[in-house]
Amino acid sequence: MPSRLPAMWCCSRPAAPASACSATSSTVARSSGGWCTSCRSGRGARPWRMTMSNEPNQWRERPDTPDDALIGEAQPLPGQPQMVRLSLPLFGAWAWKVLLGLIIAMYVLEVVVAKNLTPDNLTVYYLGAKWNPAISSGEYWRLISAMFLHASLLHIMFNGYSLFAVGPAVERFFGTARFLAIYFITGLAGSVASYAFSPNLSVGASGAIFGLVGALAGFFYVSRETLGEMAKQQLGSLVTVIMLNLFIGLSGGGIDNYAHVGGLVCGGVLGVLLAPRYAIDERTYPPAVVRRFLPFGWPGALAVALLLAALVGFAINPPILAVP
Repeated sequence: MPSRLPAMWCCSRPAAPASACSATSSTVARSSGGWCTSCRSGRGARPWRMTMSNEPNQWRERPDTPDDALIGEAQPLPGQPQMVRLSLPLFGAWAWKVLLGLIIAMYVLEVVVAKNLTPDNLTVYYLGAKWNPAISSGEYWRLISAMFLHASLLHIMFNGYSLFAVGPAVERFFGTARFLAIYFITGLAGSVASYAFSPNLSVGASGAIFGLVGALAGFFYVSRETLGEMAKQQLGSLVTVIMLNLFIGLSGGGIDNYAHVGGLVCGGVLGVLLAPRYAIDERTYPPAVVRRFLPFGWPGALAVALLLAALVGFAINPPILAVP
């Protein structure tokens, strides 16, 4: 993840129209009705940039210039404009480490039971793999337990690295509770999709990891106005990664692409529902970064989980239509 967002600048002339602003200040100009907020107040340029950091906001003021000198004729301010850095509020990230530890511990258990780095099907079955006949007979817990099992050393290395690469970013943006909700609900969605479309024995955390990727894409989608070009670039990169991995899944090799697609779609929905919305409060100087969440985010996530449970029940016990 990049550590620095593109700078956004107001123009260097007091009370200047938006056309005098630099190209990178378009978001500021739009949000204030065609004028840079600081320019409208007659205080001159207020350049700032946002960085993703847990550190408190750090500010660098302009060279000592009386406020009166900033009001009057539209002329450049003395000296070079100073950059003001806004810290993007982030959460701590630790739960992804616990999940990674559980995945590794379960793989060690598989190896011990199977006495092989590539556990056999019988071993992963007894430890909780997704197996449709067992789920149909009432062993619904397999839809979750399969997320913590892996078929080989290469399998767990790939998924473990993916969780290491994506997990911290999602947890820092969304917070621990939302991160865990996304992980387990999207993992369940992947298992449900695999149960619905694939009769094969299946294990792996990739459905949940695709869900995290989908949630991250949802975050950058809803943040594209605030984070600007960086959000659009990250969204494009994520789409490329998603398409590449889905293409690899179509190539065969025992890859459960149904679980990948199920987790990805569910992750995108949850990402939009649970992602924080950032805004710049320019009523004060220095400006402040405000973070808020949708009031229906958690109810929406619960509705998604209940829908998945209903789909499982429908698949196992389809309704019988009475024919008159």
